[in-house]
Amino acid sequence: MWPAVLVASALAFLTKWAGHLLPEAVLDRPLVRRSAALLPIALLAALTAVQTCWSPTGFTLDARAAGVGAAVVALLLRAPFLVVVLSAAATAAILRALGWG
Repeated sequence: MWPAVLVASALAFLTKWAGHLLPEAVLDRPLVRRSAALLPIALLAALTAVQTCWSPTGFTLDARAAGVGAAVVALLLRAPFLVVVLSAAATAAILRALGWG
């Protein structure tokens, strides 16, 4: 596990360093700008999916997935951020208390 963390950290550092070494003309290209704008969203979505649907035994759907579903519904209803977080936490807590996940 630690070698993977160290390699990922080194790659993140080298990527950031390369951004400082590249000429500004390269960084101002539309494709580079769009990619840089979308990359954090993709990484956050991947992290959410892994943390929601993965356990030490493999793929699983449990109370965490239901909590994310509740958060999505709250977001679609344009609820404030605090309500989104509390609805996700409450949904997961209630389902875990009932013995599901």
